[in-house]
Amino acid sequence: MAVMDRPRQIIECGDFVLRCWRGQSDFAPAFKLIEESLDHLRPWESWVARHSAKSTREFLATAESKWASGDVYNYAIAKDGSLIGMCQTYRGVEPQGRRMGYWLHPAATGQGIATRATAAMVTEMFTLPDVEYLEITHDLSNASSAAIPRRLGFTEVLRERGTPPAVPSGSGIAVVWRLNRPTPPINGTPCP
Repeated sequence: MAVMDRPRQIIECGDFVLRCWRGQSDFAPAFKLIEESLDHLRPWESWVARHSAKSTREFLATAESKWASGDVYNYAIAKDGSLIGMCQTYRGVEPQGRRMGYWLHPAATGQGIATRATAAMVTEMFTLPDVEYLEITHDLSNASSAAIPRRLGFTEVLRERGTPPAVPSGSGIAVVWRLNRPTPPINGTPCP
Protein backbone atom coordinates (compact mmCIF):
# COMPACT_ATOMS: atom_id res chain seq x y z
CA MET A 1 0.00 0.00 0.00
CA ALA A 2 1.46 3.36 -1.04
CA VAL A 3 1.76 6.03 1.67
CA MET A 4 0.27 9.43 0.82
CA ASP A 5 -0.23 12.69 2.70
CA ARG A 6 -3.80 13.22 1.38
CA PRO A 7 -6.41 10.71 0.24
CA ARG A 8 -7.40 10.43 -3.39
CA GLN A 9 -10.11 12.83 -4.48
CA ILE A 10 -11.89 10.11 -6.46
CA ILE A 11 -12.27 6.53 -5.23
CA GLU A 12 -13.84 4.04 -7.63
CA CYS A 13 -16.09 1.49 -5.91
CA GLY A 14 -17.40 -0.56 -8.82
CA ASP A 15 -20.94 0.62 -9.49
CA PHE A 16 -20.52 3.90 -7.56
CA VAL A 17 -17.78 6.43 -6.84
CA LEU A 18 -16.66 8.54 -3.91
CA ARG A 19 -15.55 11.99 -5.04
CA CYS A 20 -14.63 15.19 -3.30
CA TRP A 21 -17.12 18.02 -3.52
CA ARG A 22 -16.88 20.40 -6.48
CA GLY A 23 -17.72 23.64 -4.73
CA GLN A 24 -20.81 25.59 -5.66
CA SER A 25 -21.26 23.63 -8.90
CA ASP A 26 -22.48 20.81 -6.63
CA PHE A 27 -25.07 23.02 -4.93
CA ALA A 28 -28.19 21.92 -6.85
CA PRO A 29 -27.55 18.15 -6.63
CA ALA A 30 -26.36 18.36 -3.00
CA PHE A 31 -29.36 20.43 -1.93
CA LYS A 32 -31.74 18.03 -3.72
CA LEU A 33 -30.06 15.01 -2.12
CA ILE A 34 -30.44 16.49 1.36
CA GLU A 35 -34.00 17.69 0.75
CA GLU A 36 -35.09 14.24 -0.42
CA SER A 37 -33.35 12.61 2.57
CA LEU A 38 -34.57 14.88 5.39
CA ASP A 39 -37.22 12.54 6.81
CA HIS A 40 -34.80 9.62 6.61
CA LEU A 41 -32.01 11.59 8.37
CA ARG A 42 -34.03 13.59 10.90
CA PRO A 43 -34.12 10.84 13.56
CA TRP A 44 -30.31 10.50 13.57
CA GLU A 45 -28.63 13.69 12.33
CA SER A 46 -28.86 16.84 14.46
CA TRP A 47 -27.66 19.10 11.61
CA VAL A 48 -30.91 18.40 9.71
CA ALA A 49 -32.72 20.91 11.96
CA ARG A 50 -30.42 23.66 10.58
CA HIS A 51 -30.62 22.54 6.95
CA SER A 52 -31.23 25.32 4.44
CA ALA A 53 -29.97 26.52 1.08
CA LYS A 54 -27.57 28.77 3.02
CA SER A 55 -26.18 25.89 5.12
CA THR A 56 -25.66 23.77 1.98
CA ARG A 57 -23.80 26.63 0.29
CA GLU A 58 -21.67 27.14 3.41
CA PHE A 59 -20.87 23.41 3.57
CA LEU A 60 -19.73 23.43 -0.06
CA ALA A 61 -17.81 26.68 0.40
CA THR A 62 -15.71 25.21 3.22
CA ALA A 63 -15.28 21.66 1.88
CA GLU A 64 -12.18 22.51 -0.19
CA SER A 65 -10.33 24.38 2.58
CA LYS A 66 -11.12 21.65 5.13
CA TRP A 67 -9.78 19.07 2.66
CA ALA A 68 -6.61 21.11 2.09
CA SER A 69 -6.00 21.45 5.84
CA GLY A 70 -6.67 17.74 6.43
CA ASP A 71 -9.42 18.53 8.93
CA VAL A 72 -12.22 16.86 6.95
CA TYR A 73 -12.16 14.62 3.88
CA ASN A 74 -15.75 14.80 2.72
CA TYR A 75 -16.94 12.73 -0.22
CA ALA A 76 -20.10 12.75 -2.29
CA ILE A 77 -21.27 9.24 -3.15
CA ALA A 78 -22.38 9.17 -6.80
CA LYS A 79 -23.95 6.40 -8.86
CA ASP A 80 -24.82 6.67 -12.55
CA GLY A 81 -24.05 10.41 -12.39
CA SER A 82 -26.45 11.13 -9.50
CA LEU A 83 -25.60 11.87 -5.88
CA ILE A 84 -26.88 9.16 -3.53
CA GLY A 85 -25.15 10.02 -0.26
CA MET A 86 -22.20 11.46 1.60
CA CYS A 87 -19.36 10.06 3.68
CA GLN A 88 -16.53 11.71 5.50
CA THR A 89 -13.62 11.34 7.83
CA TYR A 90 -12.51 14.07 10.18
CA ARG A 91 -9.85 14.61 12.83
CA GLY A 92 -10.53 12.75 16.06
CA VAL A 93 -9.72 13.76 19.61
CA GLU A 94 -6.18 12.43 19.29
CA PRO A 95 -3.99 13.45 16.33
CA GLN A 96 -3.43 9.85 15.20
CA GLY A 97 -7.15 9.06 15.03
CA ARG A 98 -9.96 10.00 12.68
CA ARG A 99 -13.73 9.68 12.98
CA MET A 100 -15.93 8.56 10.10
CA GLY A 101 -19.53 9.22 9.15
CA TYR A 102 -21.90 8.28 6.33
CA TRP A 103 -25.47 8.56 5.14
CA LEU A 104 -27.46 7.65 2.07
CA HIS A 105 -30.56 8.77 0.23
CA PRO A 106 -33.38 6.46 1.40
CA ALA A 107 -33.67 4.91 -2.10
CA ALA A 108 -29.99 3.83 -1.90
CA THR A 109 -30.20 2.01 1.44
CA GLY A 110 -30.20 -1.76 1.83
CA GLN A 111 -27.81 -2.34 -1.08
CA GLY A 112 -24.50 -2.51 0.79
CA ILE A 113 -23.42 0.89 -0.54
CA ALA A 114 -22.74 2.47 2.88
CA THR A 115 -20.67 -0.55 3.95
CA ARG A 116 -18.67 -0.59 0.71
CA ALA A 117 -18.16 3.19 0.77
CA THR A 118 -16.96 3.02 4.38
CA ALA A 119 -14.65 0.10 3.55
CA ALA A 120 -13.16 2.14 0.69
CA MET A 121 -12.60 5.08 3.05
CA VAL A 122 -10.96 2.78 5.62
CA THR A 123 -8.51 1.51 3.00
CA GLU A 124 -7.83 5.05 1.80
CA MET A 125 -7.32 6.51 5.29
CA PHE A 126 -4.78 3.83 6.19
CA THR A 127 -2.62 5.01 3.26
CA LEU A 128 -2.06 8.21 5.26
CA PRO A 129 1.04 7.96 7.48
CA ASP A 130 -0.46 9.79 10.46
CA VAL A 131 -3.63 7.66 10.79
CA GLU A 132 -3.27 4.90 13.38
CA TYR A 133 -6.94 4.23 14.02
CA LEU A 134 -10.41 5.06 12.75
CA GLU A 135 -13.59 5.45 14.77
CA ILE A 136 -17.29 5.38 13.96
CA THR A 137 -19.77 6.84 16.44
CA HIS A 138 -23.54 6.48 16.33
CA ASP A 139 -26.51 6.60 18.65
CA LEU A 140 -27.21 3.30 20.40
CA SER A 141 -30.71 3.23 18.86
CA ASN A 142 -29.40 3.44 15.28
CA ALA A 143 -29.14 -0.26 14.37
CA SER A 144 -28.43 0.45 10.68
CA SER A 145 -25.37 2.54 11.51
CA ALA A 146 -24.19 -0.08 14.02
CA ALA A 147 -24.17 -2.81 11.37
CA ILE A 148 -21.44 -1.13 9.30
CA PRO A 149 -18.57 -1.05 11.82
CA ARG A 150 -19.53 -4.57 12.93
CA ARG A 151 -19.30 -5.85 9.32
CA LEU A 152 -15.96 -4.13 8.77
CA GLY A 153 -14.21 -5.56 11.83
CA PHE A 154 -14.36 -2.51 14.10
CA THR A 155 -14.49 -3.20 17.85
CA GLU A 156 -16.88 -1.42 20.18
CA VAL A 157 -14.68 0.48 22.63
CA LEU A 158 -16.97 2.87 24.47
CA ARG A 159 -20.52 3.90 25.26
CA GLU A 160 -20.94 7.41 26.56
CA ARG A 161 -23.78 9.77 27.28
CA GLY A 162 -24.24 12.38 24.59
CA THR A 163 -24.68 15.94 25.80
CA PRO A 164 -27.46 16.73 25.14
CA PRO A 165 -29.13 13.84 23.28
CA ALA A 166 -28.55 14.96 19.72
CA VAL A 167 -31.64 13.65 17.99
CA PRO A 168 -35.27 12.99 18.86
CA SER A 169 -35.13 9.23 18.15
CA GLY A 170 -31.82 8.78 19.87
CA SER A 171 -31.15 7.10 23.16
CA GLY A 172 -28.64 9.77 24.13
CA ILE A 173 -25.95 7.08 24.33
CA ALA A 174 -23.14 7.30 21.78
CA VAL A 175 -21.48 4.03 20.77
CA VAL A 176 -17.85 4.34 19.66
CA TRP A 177 -16.26 1.68 17.45
CA ARG A 178 -12.53 1.54 16.61
CA LEU A 179 -10.39 -0.09 13.95
CA ASN A 180 -6.60 0.05 14.36
CA ARG A 181 -4.18 0.26 11.45
CA PRO A 182 -3.41 -3.26 10.26
CA THR A 183 0.00 -4.59 11.25
CA PRO A 184 2.15 -5.04 8.14
CA PRO A 185 3.22 -8.60 7.39
CA ILE A 186 6.75 -9.63 8.31
CA ASN A 187 8.91 -10.64 5.32
CA GLY A 188 5.87 -10.54 3.06
CA THR A 189 4.08 -13.27 5.00
CA PRO A 190 0.57 -12.35 6.17
CA CYS A 191 0.05 -12.41 9.91
CA PRO A 192 -2.17 -15.24 11.19
